[in-house]
Amino acid sequence: MKVGVLALQGAFGLHEQVLNRIGVAAVQVRTPEELVEVDRLVIPGGESTAISKLLDANGLADPLAERLADGLPVLGTCAGLILLAAEVVDGYPGQRCFGAVDAAVRRNGYGRQSESFHALIEVEGWKSAFPGVFIRAPVIESAGDGVEVLASLDGVPVLCRQGSAVVSSFHPELAEDDRIHRWFVEQE
Repeated sequence: MKVGVLALQGAFGLHEQVLNRIGVAAVQVRTPEELVEVDRLVIPGGESTAISKLLDANGLADPLAERLADGLPVLGTCAGLILLAAEVVDGYPGQRCFGAVDAAVRRNGYGRQSESFHALIEVEGWKSAFPGVFIRAPVIESAGDGVEVLASLDGVPVLCRQGSAVVSSFHPELAEDDRIHRWFVEQE
């Protein structure tokens, strides 16, 4: 299995390190040709506006939309969640939304950089909590009926799945816990 990490902007290197640590061949994806070669994709945190513009500039937006529509398994964290959502409540005009997850999100919904925090996340079916790292994290304001909420924080979804797409408000690559990445690559 070849897992790609969208490497246009953001914390792609940290996701690559986690994947390599768990024995998965991770490759950086910057071109449509590289996207075609992967079996799964991680869209990292970073700045969603910048990533959106770089997807367009690198000719990746349409190929990515096609792969997602065809069921490419994808993990979107923080900015990746914003890009994979159906709606960005406070996005810039023309903000890219791939609609892989029927959710409306608010960018930086948990606050600015100075309001970043850690929280233990109780994931459905897991024996112990996951150490969530929230940095300028988006808030999932609403989720459609087809969205499975896997974890919430104070009643707000922070880890969800719909079809082959998994999204998180937090940064699992910053935790010293590889369970989310391992779970993502082991999904059917």
